[in-house]
Amino acid sequence: MPESDTLAPINLALQGGGSHGALTWGVLDALLEDGRLLIDGISGTSAGAMNAVALAHGFAQAAQQHKDPKEAHAAGCELARAALTRLWEGVGTLGSLMWGTPLAAANPMLGMMNRWLSPYQTNPLDINPLRRLLEREVDFELLCAAKGAWGPKVFVCATNVRTGRGEIFSGARLSADAVMASACLPLLFKAVEIDGERYWDGGYSGNPALHPLIYQTDTSDILLVQINPTEHHALPDTAPEIIERMNEVTFNASLLAELRAIEFVRRLLAEGKLDARRYKNVRMHRIDGGAVLAPFGADSKGRADMAFVRKLFDLGRAAGQDWLKAHHRDVGVRPSLNIADNV
Repeated sequence: MPESDTLAPINLALQGGGSHGALTWGVLDALLEDGRLLIDGISGTSAGAMNAVALAHGFAQAAQQHKDPKEAHAAGCELARAALTRLWEGVGTLGSLMWGTPLAAANPMLGMMNRWLSPYQTNPLDINPLRRLLEREVDFELLCAAKGAWGPKVFVCATNVRTGRGEIFSGARLSADAVMASACLPLLFKAVEIDGERYWDGGYSGNPALHPLIYQTDTSDILLVQINPTEHHALPDTAPEIIERMNEVTFNASLLAELRAIEFVRRLLAEGKLDARRYKNVRMHRIDGGAVLAPFGADSKGRADMAFVRKLFDLGRAAGQDWLKAHHRDVGVRPSLNIADNV
């Protein structure tokens, strides 16, 4: 384990994408096992939010057990790995369930019903086994009590149904409700009510949201774990393919807008047109899981059997290890993602 003064501070931005979030689990496992990164903040949406709170739960446990930052970091890495493993193995036991709802791919009748009936009719009791799994594996009271303790800050994005705006849940507002709101697909689940407002999937407004990491942490490096592909080389020519590509474009739109803003500010800072004391020079990094996941197709986002979850975990670990070998030395020095060529 590296000495505490050699840790490289970094923020994590974790996309959502159904069971493809298991790839992010693998990435995080590789980063935590390596132990050379000091995670300052985590912004997550949908499955990314699940990964974020599970990881933070491990560090909250470590902060409770250890007062020394070096010991807390080492213990936090191992406890976070264990928490993520329990969460995703729990997802794997759901088998043919997509966040608690039978897969449309495996159940054509349900897929057809979803076109005509809302979840208020097809799932009036709002049954979702994923919520029970999340509440079992993540102690949200401990997570909220860890505010100000040594460990990462967590930001979960959900979309306010009334305003259409993204809302960030963090600190004392972190809860199972907030995570389920972030993962609430409107055609599968009822909107999640929090403090009198109702929320849908955060992917519509921030997948993930980068601005909390910029304004609410001291760290300038952000590692984006992207599992929703930006580019799609084959022309979608069937109705399901067209719908899926439309969803990919929609769920990446806010992210691309924030990346363009980051690049704009970086350019103005480089030209001396902005005060460097007031504007953060963000260094972006990326692990492109979208490219890794492309061969599996969009329907596999709902596949949750253990064999598939484990396969994605292994692919994610390999991607995380490759990124560490290629770009660990860039952290704190230079961006490894050329935004201008990717947005």
